[in-house]
Amino acid sequence: MVKKLNYLALLTLLIFTSCKEEGAQKEEQENEATEVISEVKDEYAPDKRVALFDVEAIAHDEVYTLKGESNIPEAVNALKEKLESKSIKFTDSIQLLPAGLEGKNQGVIKISVANLRGNPTHSAELVTQATLGTPVNVLKKQDGWFLIQTPDGYIAWVDYGGIQNFSEEEFAEWKSAEKLIYLNPFGGSYESTSKDAQLVSDLVAGDILELVSDQIGFYEVKYPDGKKAYVAKADAFPYKKWVASLKESGEDLVKTSKQLMGLPYLWGGTSPKGVDCSGFTKTVYFLNGMVIPRDASQQIHTGTEVDSTKNFENLVAGDLLFFGRPATDSTSERVIHVGMWIGDNKFIHSMGNVHISTMDTTAADFDEYNYNRYLRSKRVLNTNDKGLIYLAKKDIFTSPVDTTKIKM
Repeated sequence: MVKKLNYLALLTLLIFTSCKEEGAQKEEQENEATEVISEVKDEYAPDKRVALFDVEAIAHDEVYTLKGESNIPEAVNALKEKLESKSIKFTDSIQLLPAGLEGKNQGVIKISVANLRGNPTHSAELVTQATLGTPVNVLKKQDGWFLIQTPDGYIAWVDYGGIQNFSEEEFAEWKSAEKLIYLNPFGGSYESTSKDAQLVSDLVAGDILELVSDQIGFYEVKYPDGKKAYVAKADAFPYKKWVASLKESGEDLVKTSKQLMGLPYLWGGTSPKGVDCSGFTKTVYFLNGMVIPRDASQQIHTGTEVDSTKNFENLVAGDLLFFGRPATDSTSERVIHVGMWIGDNKFIHSMGNVHISTMDTTAADFDEYNYNRYLRSKRVLNTNDKGLIYLAKKDIFTSPVDTTKIKM
């Protein structure tokens, strides 16, 4: 009887040990699969704001199912190759985007300013905005919302009222049409050329419309959804002529920035309807023919460093000043604010509203708060950087832009 009990105990121990070893081996392999996913994500999609790689590995016996979605085919291929090299068995159920759009994978913003959100609901965080005429890649649809990617690479949700979806052929036709850029900070389009005409919609600086014809004192224009209207010539300019006229100078940047003085601060805002700090600098640069990254933490990695010691004599008009928390032995740097140098020891920025501050420590209105959290300054104007788009060289309104390859 004792021998029988000892045999059963030994058998139980062997089974338990075997199961434990098998479980440990499975857990080790699962951890390895997760590590590979992390490696690929770090390489291809380190910034989720501009790249989508939401993938996980789910264990089923000795095979792992890859689930999730991505808009980066190269990343998905790299993941599969790495897993194969480690002899990790898997089935691929990753959804490559765009998907489910019935061939309408392109779009154009069709209202003066579209609010783009972090999730497909109006209660979600406003992460950025896109102005009328902005071409976007459409990635997927959820209810009445579309996940889109803007020309600067930003990924966010827009509701159906803000976008006109196009097939490749329709999009190419829109691209080939003559364009008009609206330059007045605030205004509108009208049903006719009469001064008492009915308003069609509001417009803000930076809005792009199709140019249909030239009328006395007005331009006839067409919206992405096909509706037509009239815009006063004093408020707009034929787009190609505008691009050709750009000087890309610090003086012009300063002039544009001052036209937005007093504009209220709006988290996520990138238009004359309201701007956050980086939305302000982005808007000023766009109205001078340059598309720069969306957020301050992205803009700081663009251009050439010109100061990090508060030696403001090195700065010229148009340079960007960054503020935040410097790195320590235990914490990383945190960039939380940006402004633009205008000369005479002053910079303009959106903080509460758009206003001018001074770095002159002897001035009565010295901005001590921002002086104390100053990090460094970068020169963006007239620099070559993969995070910049010069409209005179790469026109996003008349030629395609592959945003899937933009890394910031």
